[in-house]
Amino acid sequence: MEVSESDSLFFSDTLADYDFTSHIGYVVHILCIGGNLSFTLHRTRYDVSSGDYVILTNGVLVSFISQSEDCRIVVMSFAESFITTHAIRSNYGIIGHLSLLQNPVMKLAAEDFDKCWKDMERLRERLADRKHLFREEMIGALLKAHVLDLYDIHARANEQAVVSSRPATLMREFIDLLLDGDYISDRSLDYFANRLCVTPHYLSEISKSVSGQPATYWIDRFVTGELSRLLMQPELSLASVADHMNFSSVSYLCRYVKKKLGVTPSEYRSYFRR
Repeated sequence: MEVSESDSLFFSDTLADYDFTSHIGYVVHILCIGGNLSFTLHRTRYDVSSGDYVILTNGVLVSFISQSEDCRIVVMSFAESFITTHAIRSNYGIIGHLSLLQNPVMKLAAEDFDKCWKDMERLRERLADRKHLFREEMIGALLKAHVLDLYDIHARANEQAVVSSRPATLMREFIDLLLDGDYISDRSLDYFANRLCVTPHYLSEISKSVSGQPATYWIDRFVTGELSRLLMQPELSLASVADHMNFSSVSYLCRYVKKKLGVTPSEYRSYFRR
């Protein structure tokens, strides 16, 4: 793996030596060049084949990764803060981000696959140039160009227009609160609406207009995602999980998991031990 402690961006040709838990806050891009790759995210199994592009915004939720013997991939990982430093003046990012939370796999047309591969190879090549006096700015510009290519590919595939500034900004602030883990202390719509200084109804309407889903959908999505991650750690007792998630009791945790995931915590753990 091409990485040093000072790098905010690095590459690899396999996921076998990639530790998601030590790279929290990193976004992982995977371009499949040949063979097959599969993984589980939010209890959904994703199969990736040649020509597919995967973007994982929260890799710690990924489990059961497998690669075929002939699998060839390019893995690009970078700190989210690195790309925000080189801000892109487009509201399309929120659409893409929400779409990736629902399905992280993009099917690329042949010309788009070639474009992405060239983008990543160029980044990889220039990353090795440590004598460049403006290396960080140069790498940032190349990464920005690649992200804009991905915006273009995604927008053309989904035929979605860029949303207006106010809804996009509000939705980004809402998602940022969820990414920061605010749902651990309070999972109510009223809480998030108050944090954003809007009414619950307005927040839900904005969420629907931008993402196609009400605000409660995203709250539940983040809560169940974190619960799934915790429940997949057998060393954690249910009492520890309940305490971490600020549930009043283990019995309340069990009722919540049963309602949202359709199984009890014990059944969920048994499912992933198979």
